Amino acid sequence: MNDATTPVQPKGKGLAASPGALAGLRVIDLTRVLGGPYCTMILSDHGADVIKIEPPQGDEVRDWGPPFISNPDGSDDASYFIGVNRNKRSIALDISKPAGKAILLKMLETADILVENFKPGGMEKWGLGYEKDLEPKFPRLIHCRVSGFGGHGPLGGLPGYDAILQAMTGLMSINGDPTTGPMRMGTPIVDLATGLYSVIAISMALYERTVSGRGQYLDMTLHDCGMALLHPQAANYFLNGKRPMPMGNPHPNLAPYEKYKTATCEIFIASGNDGQFRKMCEALGRPEMATDPRFIKNADRLANRAAMIELFQVALAGKDGHSFCLELLNMGLPAGPVLPVDESMVAPHTEARQMVTELDGYRGLGTPIKMSRTPGGTRAKPPSFGQHGEEVLTQFGYSAEEIEKLKAEGILHTTRKK
Repeated sequence: MNDATTPVQPKGKGLAASPGALAGLRVIDLTRVLGGPYCTMILSDHGADVIKIEPPQGDEVRDWGPPFISNPDGSDDASYFIGVNRNKRSIALDISKPAGKAILLKMLETADILVENFKPGGMEKWGLGYEKDLEPKFPRLIHCRVSGFGGHGPLGGLPGYDAILQAMTGLMSINGDPTTGPMRMGTPIVDLATGLYSVIAISMALYERTVSGRGQYLDMTLHDCGMALLHPQAANYFLNGKRPMPMGNPHPNLAPYEKYKTATCEIFIASGNDGQFRKMCEALGRPEMATDPRFIKNADRLANRAAMIELFQVALAGKDGHSFCLELLNMGLPAGPVLPVDESMVAPHTEARQMVTELDGYRGLGTPIKMSRTPGGTRAKPPSFGQHGEEVLTQFGYSAEEIEKLKAEGILHTTRKK
């Protein structure tokens, strides 16, 4: 039984079990949509105090639904917002006005990290550029800007969206198969990768700051991060000079590496080396394939991929895909059933790894970063618009009278501006 001094532990799944590896760090989050918010959610999962400053109109992905969830204040938020904004506090400010800018500058006095995704030149227009305005005032501040193309180059300063960058970096050209032509990847891979690379960059800058005592500016772009994902296609092109083409499920450098039908489900199998291929043939009851001159080496299998696929498909047609994949995995062979999203969410291993997190009606994907001493996880539900405005301003020394005045002057917003 809890006494007055024992805090009541929240009930849920995938919850943070420690203050986190980043406890004590303060992040001012001016980002919207996906890449930036994904970055700051990762930081918040691991203990950083993330204060999300939204514009008066709010983060537009609050409207990217259905589906929606209803908040206690009567507002609705789309799943797109819910999925990348847990553990943050929300305050809505008009930083284009002098009083709003003054609040932001006050927050930056104790901030470690500023993350924003305005188009290059936006912050500078408000007198908030890094080199001229922020670095002199806050020399330890790490300023991470997420943009489409960066501030220089032929496309510098132009806006970017995930699908546009999938198209422009070549990612779309290698997705799909010869019958479909280029296809957008179903997950917004460029946005997500930019968020991940931004976390890596921030972590590096934090480490370097322990040596130099200084912050720095991080120029993170969807363009550069999308380009960085082109492996092995770029490596192949640099070596052979041939344009990479969409291949569907097969791997351009490895065989077998594709999807097959079984009696119960589709499965994906792969062999990373010749030894694995020999074991795969034995498991399929076709050991003679391992000594067939067409399939002995990986290069042989690539040259004769169609014949190999046909023989494998015949051998797999009558098998229970789920049990056969488990059999292969236990033999050390890469294999897995092709699960739809709803089935992957309730898979036993998903549960064991706490990759679905729950708290007070909120459900989301858990953190994949598992740490032994400072585990992260869910601490709070995604905030409704401006939910913590008064709390945050009070923390920074504003009185109740000053807060009411900021509301009256249109600096602090509690409902979204239409």
